[in-house]
Amino acid sequence: MRRARVAALVSGGVTAVGAWTGSMPLQRIAKPLIGPALACGLDPARDRVLLAGLAAATVGDVLLIDPDDDSALEWGARAFAVMQCTYTYLLVRRGARPALIDAIPRYAGWAAAATLLAGRQPAVASTLTAYGAVLATTSTLSARSVSRGGDRRLVIGGVLFTVSDALIVFRRLFLTEDRRRCAAEAVVLSTYVAAQVLLVEALASR
Repeated sequence: MRRARVAALVSGGVTAVGAWTGSMPLQRIAKPLIGPALACGLDPARDRVLLAGLAAATVGDVLLIDPDDDSALEWGARAFAVMQCTYTYLLVRRGARPALIDAIPRYAGWAAAATLLAGRQPAVASTLTAYGAVLATTSTLSARSVSRGGDRRLVIGGVLFTVSDALIVFRRLFLTEDRRRCAAEAVVLSTYVAAQVLLVEALASR
């Protein structure tokens, strides 16, 4: 898994640099490699659900190379919803259950984002709001602290995924200057890749 992690982080780093510099060709080369790089570290016989999730994530990565294409954004969100469902399934299978202390801040954040999207981005609001609900569920299930028997990688990975997607909403709603939008997209990608590495490593079969 170590080599897969390094390959994914390198691909993600190159993608983030492409976003920072506004280089679409660099992103087209590197971004579709993140999911396959992680998949190389999995056992095809025992990690079929996780591999399906990474396949869906790769579809989403390809669709979201241009984050400002509304149609691609909606289809990308649907692909990532499939991925989040596979993570949720694996978390439940390993015994994760929602706790109120974890659910309240995540669903409150989801409700706030949904309200902002409905008011300022109605064209994509319904799709992104539905995806946000799925993400909030996955993040809630991954949030069980180490003191309660959880895995630190799941806790951090779930938080980073939430931060990454929250930044997508923030970028769309509040940033207009190109340099700031590029910088925000680079942070979105960096937190996303880190989240993927942590979650996949924690959920992979041992």
